[in-house]
Amino acid sequence: MQGIHVKSEIGCLKRVLLHRPGKELLNLTPDTLERLLFDDIPFLEVAQQEHDAFAETLENNGVEVLYLEDIMAEVLNISDEIRDNFIHQWVDEAGIGTGLYKKKIYDYMMQYKDDSKALVLKSMEGIVLKELNYNKNGSLVDIMSEPSKLVVDPMPNLYFTRDPFACIGEGVSLNRMYSVTRNRETIYGEYIFKYHPDFKNKVDKYYDRYNAFHIEGGDILNINDKVLAVGISQRTEADALELLAKNIFDNENSTIETILGFEIPNSRAFMHLDTVFTQIDYDKFTVHPGILGPLRVYKILRGINKDEVKVEVLKSDLETILEQSLGIDRVELIKCGGDDIIAGEREQWNDGSNTLCISPGTIITYERNTNTNELLKQHGLNVIEIPSAELSRGRGGPRCMSMPLDREPVNYETKGIK
Repeated sequence: MQGIHVKSEIGCLKRVLLHRPGKELLNLTPDTLERLLFDDIPFLEVAQQEHDAFAETLENNGVEVLYLEDIMAEVLNISDEIRDNFIHQWVDEAGIGTGLYKKKIYDYMMQYKDDSKALVLKSMEGIVLKELNYNKNGSLVDIMSEPSKLVVDPMPNLYFTRDPFACIGEGVSLNRMYSVTRNRETIYGEYIFKYHPDFKNKVDKYYDRYNAFHIEGGDILNINDKVLAVGISQRTEADALELLAKNIFDNENSTIETILGFEIPNSRAFMHLDTVFTQIDYDKFTVHPGILGPLRVYKILRGINKDEVKVEVLKSDLETILEQSLGIDRVELIKCGGDDIIAGEREQWNDGSNTLCISPGTIITYERNTNTNELLKQHGLNVIEIPSAELSRGRGGPRCMSMPLDREPVNYETKGIK
């Protein structure tokens, strides 16, 4: 059957989508870091070793690991027409404006026509001018350009598979992302959900990458089968949240009744909702102390008429809001870094709050966040630490690096939690 089945953040993880960092990181340079949303250049070989350790940890805990590059290659293998349409669309979205270079790049990519995975990986890596058949005495562009010029930008953020789309229940939000460089990443989701037999005609689309407003998967958290939390952040606009809410409420297959909009600071240190809090057990959350002060939360409900929503501002603290949403008496908020302000800020920068829960109370974290990890263990969590010296340079944690496709249902009543 396959499809998507994700109605919580903590249900036992059965299937997940990853992307192993590739040669796209080798096309990062100091001059392109800001444009490509990196603060530093990771060491690819070590980043791959760390990512392999992450994937192995998931598999050792019974999770089926799928890779974006493999799934997309299977799509391109369906037909020559799909492959050609993908290449042409990818060239257009790379901002190639001249007919000459569109043809050059298309012809260059067609050398991989018999190896779809290599084609996909190359589409992620980007293209440098010297790779093309260009004549230094040819066009004005050729004459004026250095051989090392990036003709097509790489997609170095792709190993954060959480953001280009988000699984919501049995549907998906195919996102329009905040930056031009990351919005190109969503092309893979478009083709996968449209053509791959595991997902074709099996997944409702709650948001589309062609909508006007930006939204990213790190801002979308499945609280349970009836409540969805969405961050209104640097990367997700209120307009996008309202449109997402209308589409969810209008879909007869959706079980979501309430959407909580969390307004979080417009800052790279906060970035997404999942960088400031994530659920790690039936009644426990990791949280960045910076959001425990005044917090504006908007409760969004289905409107009286179609294409309308009802919005109210919640005047309560985070604990109460989460307790009411989960229908339990008490939640624990475990602060990143504990009460040590310096450790909290440092470990927040290295995604101490961005944990991946693979079953209730069992979480994967970066080993470098020592204070936070020790605190989580003291609260009875099963903490599985993974290496992260290079992966963390991209500013994303284990949750960011994973897109759950299937989780088992969560039943609070059988656990005696009220």
